[in-house]
Amino acid sequence: MRLLLAGLFAAVLALPTAAAARPTTAALPTAAVAIGDSFISGEGAGSYQPVVDVNGAAQGFPGWSAPNSNAFFCHRSANASIFQAALPGIQARFNLACSGGQPHDLAAASNTRTNGRAVAAQLDQLRAVAQTHDIDVVLVGLGSNNSSFTFGDVASKCANRFIADAWTGWWEFWAYLGGPVPQNPCSAADLATAQQFAAAQAETVTAARALLTTLAAVDADGQHTIVFQDYTNPLPFDVAQPYIEEDNREDDRDKFRALGAERYAAGCPVHRASLAAGHLFSQGLGTLVQQTRNQLASEFPGRDLRYLNVQRAFDGARLCENAGSPAGTLATPIRLQDGPSGVFVTSLSGYDKIAIQRIANTCVSYFQTCQESWHPNAAGHTVLGQCLTAVLTTGQPVVNCIRGVLAP
Repeated sequence: MRLLLAGLFAAVLALPTAAAARPTTAALPTAAVAIGDSFISGEGAGSYQPVVDVNGAAQGFPGWSAPNSNAFFCHRSANASIFQAALPGIQARFNLACSGGQPHDLAAASNTRTNGRAVAAQLDQLRAVAQTHDIDVVLVGLGSNNSSFTFGDVASKCANRFIADAWTGWWEFWAYLGGPVPQNPCSAADLATAQQFAAAQAETVTAARALLTTLAAVDADGQHTIVFQDYTNPLPFDVAQPYIEEDNREDDRDKFRALGAERYAAGCPVHRASLAAGHLFSQGLGTLVQQTRNQLASEFPGRDLRYLNVQRAFDGARLCENAGSPAGTLATPIRLQDGPSGVFVTSLSGYDKIAIQRIANTCVSYFQTCQESWHPNAAGHTVLGQCLTAVLTTGQPVVNCIRGVLAP
């Protein structure tokens, strides 16, 4: 069974089931709610809205040098997929997700853990919405951040290794930096081990179980659809030909500054040998999300729980997949600032290794200056909104949203 979206997308359906009719509650307007992390909040899509903090104050943009814990840096975007999806019958939409959100943050305030943001527990925010609205749709994105690993750390690790390898020769590490600095391509084990995935899934299941229990208690009519969405990889399986070599140097040799600058400008500063590991990581996240949905479906029979697989939603439009990147892509390129200036460095050509290290350290000291990197952009969130429409309008428990390809 296939569903074409505007001639561009194929929603490939599995495990067909009849869509359950649900009653409406006349007393309250209907609502769709987004819960979870950066891929749901709209990180990378711009037009970020003020966010109410744990003290009830609405936090607008506080400046680039403000603490990253500021609630605004949840980056809740007006362009997030929850606002882009066609949702017939839905009268209001609420984005409660937070960039960097972890399973912990559903039941507890984010700032009660290390590196959390000053926002209330997402389930408390959900309870507030339920007082004034009948919640019919909940979009959930959990799993990429947890107590074992985070998407930001994974991305930083592979990008930093590439930058170090591109700009600094092996002997310079000893001469100038006092010892070796990791510069090998990332392996799958560098990103997340099987044990870490298992621990992350356990955390995610616990948080999602609390979500289902809360909804059962607060939803006006007890009828709602919960969509568990997984993650897209912003990078291709291999870079396009223009990004393979520069000055007769590829990225499998010592020092390749021109190529490093070229890939940074295109948005994909990463070893080609790291790309396969990155896709294994993305697939692991997909398995985590699907198994979370499946486990909860067995624990809560009769609940409308769906899995939205968007791992191939950006096919053909990933960073460095085609010449001219990042133009025409669906993800934000890696972009750094030289200090919390608000001005992104779009080209590293001409910078020496000391300047490169200074620029890279800005992201460490002021993570908000680089946190949009490698997230869906506004066009990407429009695509994800179309995928959300597909999973809701088809009424199927599993939808694989694939861009531009009809899968068998």
